[in-house]
Amino acid sequence: MYRILIADDEGITIDSITFILEKNYQGRCEIRSAKTGRAVIETAETFRPDIAIMDIRMPGINGIDAIREIRKFCPTTVFIVLSAYSKFDFAKDAIDLGVLSYLTKPLNLDEFLDTMNTAMSQIDRNREKRSRELRTREKLEAVIPVIENGLVCSLVLQDYEPDVVENYCSLLNIREKYGFLVLVECGEKGSSTGRGSARSDSLRNPIGTGIRIQQYYTGIRETVKEFFPQAVIGQIMMNKIPLLIPHEGSHEDYAGRIRTIDQLRLLIDRLEEKTDTCFRAAIGSVQPLEAMSVSYQEAIRSLTVGTEPVSHADDLPVACGYENDYPIDIERELFADIKKGDADGAADAADRFFSWMENTQLPELETSVRMKALEFVLWAEHIGYEEGGMGTYRFSDRKEYLPNTVNLPIPELHRLFVAKIRAAAQKLASKSQNSAATLVATAQAYIDEHYQSDLSLDEISRNLNISPYYFSRLFREEAGITFIEYLTGVRLSHAKQLLENDTIPVKDICTAVGYQDPNYFSRLFRRAEGISPSEYREGKRKG
Repeated sequence: MYRILIADDEGITIDSITFILEKNYQGRCEIRSAKTGRAVIETAETFRPDIAIMDIRMPGINGIDAIREIRKFCPTTVFIVLSAYSKFDFAKDAIDLGVLSYLTKPLNLDEFLDTMNTAMSQIDRNREKRSRELRTREKLEAVIPVIENGLVCSLVLQDYEPDVVENYCSLLNIREKYGFLVLVECGEKGSSTGRGSARSDSLRNPIGTGIRIQQYYTGIRETVKEFFPQAVIGQIMMNKIPLLIPHEGSHEDYAGRIRTIDQLRLLIDRLEEKTDTCFRAAIGSVQPLEAMSVSYQEAIRSLTVGTEPVSHADDLPVACGYENDYPIDIERELFADIKKGDADGAADAADRFFSWMENTQLPELETSVRMKALEFVLWAEHIGYEEGGMGTYRFSDRKEYLPNTVNLPIPELHRLFVAKIRAAAQKLASKSQNSAATLVATAQAYIDEHYQSDLSLDEISRNLNISPYYFSRLFREEAGITFIEYLTGVRLSHAKQLLENDTIPVKDICTAVGYQDPNYFSRLFRRAEGISPSEYREGKRKG
């Protein structure tokens, strides 16, 4: 069905166009008409036409001005201008307004019907486009909670993976590089607890409440979005809901902190009204996205320490504060690069951090500079040991650290500091490579020793205590060939050595190198060498 509005000051023209439409588009058109510019605008406001056939010359507001006004509230309406005038100025104005066609009276029937068909086709395309957009939006509405929970989990519960987080942020249209974590906790009300007066020790039955609150999760999401439209909402974890609030800057000023607390108080009141459950919330400090686990841990500690309905880490002894000029961003970058195994990035950040200490803390705080250098090196290596990249820990490995820290001239300490940080990152980077190389080398040694046996991928994987699928991929990536290709190469190499001895039958050689079927052995040999085992032996004899 197409809603068509005919605007003309001549009744006979309206009747004629109505007759043509009803005859050629039976049952497909709902038609309204108006004879003045004002009337057509008022009719369009309520009728919302798909197609408007507009005369230029009408009493009061002319057709061009009426189109301009209708465009404001009906931007998708298709306009067809109809006029006894063919003046250039009118045609130009119509084109500027995006009018589909400019027809002159008296109407040419074929031209008019062609124009109507074009208009209807355009409307059909627009409707289909809107329908696709709505279907896509419906699908997004269903998947967005999953995407949001994936981002929250990636930031606070797993190792930070830049590519994964970047993809999540792109899907959610998040451009901010900073944010803070809010934990919303629910529980049953204690006997002395009224709405909005929750205390950490008054939230009872967290598991039962967490299960019961699941039925309200969709409504909770909608309510949170009312107060924090930009919030990224995680799934309920026992009785806690994590909220990531993106933030433009690296710091939230006092006024911003108070606004956040006030908004959360209002949010808690609304949630309690809707669920008849007691809520409280805790806020972590603003952190870069890659350090969001810090804000998360602060929020957890704030729930434990805080006694107000809403607690903020910056108000409690749970978050670390820094001097205004302290380069916390460089420090975070340095340790993030170490964890990623980015040796160049870690060394660059270490160089910049030490340069900051040289330029701002010396000579007055030379002892503090030396202690900070030692602190960072020890913590970098702690990360390395914890991640399994530093090998076996030995007390003797660090016997020179303190004397070097105390006695080396500052420029030499600077160089040693950067070198130690680089080394820690390099060892983490090479951890997985070394591990893979060791596993594959062990597997190759086992094959070299037991090639005569009926070896299988499962048997070697079991000996290495890793899954066959992982071992197969690891072997191919590290050795450049598959396990079977390597095993075949070893067996055929030994077979060629045995073939040089004329006294050993080919059949026995087949068995000696691990094959039970002589025909299969011959096919493998011919495929690898281009000749049969017998021909190979004959060639060696003649040579």
